[in-house]
Amino acid sequence: MASTERRPSRVAKLPPRERILDAAEELFQSEGIRRVGVQAIAEKAETTKMAIYRHFDTKDALVAEWLRIVAADYQAAFDRVEAEHPDRPAEQILGLARFIAEGLPAISHRGCPFINSLAELPDRSHPARQVIEQHKADQARRLTAMCAAARLPDPGQAAAEITFLLEGAQVSKQNGSIVQTGDRLMRIIEGVVDRHRAASGAAQEAASGA
Repeated sequence: MASTERRPSRVAKLPPRERILDAAEELFQSEGIRRVGVQAIAEKAETTKMAIYRHFDTKDALVAEWLRIVAADYQAAFDRVEAEHPDRPAEQILGLARFIAEGLPAISHRGCPFINSLAELPDRSHPARQVIEQHKADQARRLTAMCAAARLPDPGQAAAEITFLLEGAQVSKQNGSIVQTGDRLMRIIEGVVDRHRAASGAAQEAASGA
């Protein structure tokens, strides 16, 4: 929901439901889920609490819908790299890493919405937490499929390593512990992909020589 258009003029053009989600996103990102009440969201969206509850049964439902939108943006990144690099799964993996690397500057200010939300939602039965867990499972499945298509010898292990790197980079950028995070992330993931591909080539050579 990001836009270069100034917020007041942009928000005024949005339908009520989208205006509420826009306000919720801004407040949840900047102040946290627990600190933000429905009244604050209503004021930010220039509407009323009653109007919010017409669209969302509870605040928890609003939080869950916001995170579904965030998750959809990440899933769309998978779709884009697959479309941009057809039949080139290794390039798709690097394209996905590039998407994360290019988003790191924004994370340095607000942090990853999933990581921040998990810290505030310890109850695994919370609907928003369930959205996050489902998104992460989908992400792992799609990344593992890319690694398998790239003929990496252990797709699950490769996907796990890449996931650790992507998520670790986001935390490191947020806490400021690592400089040049994006560039370093790309170099390390390129190394992971190359290492797994080399292992695959060595295994094939050994098999052919047996």
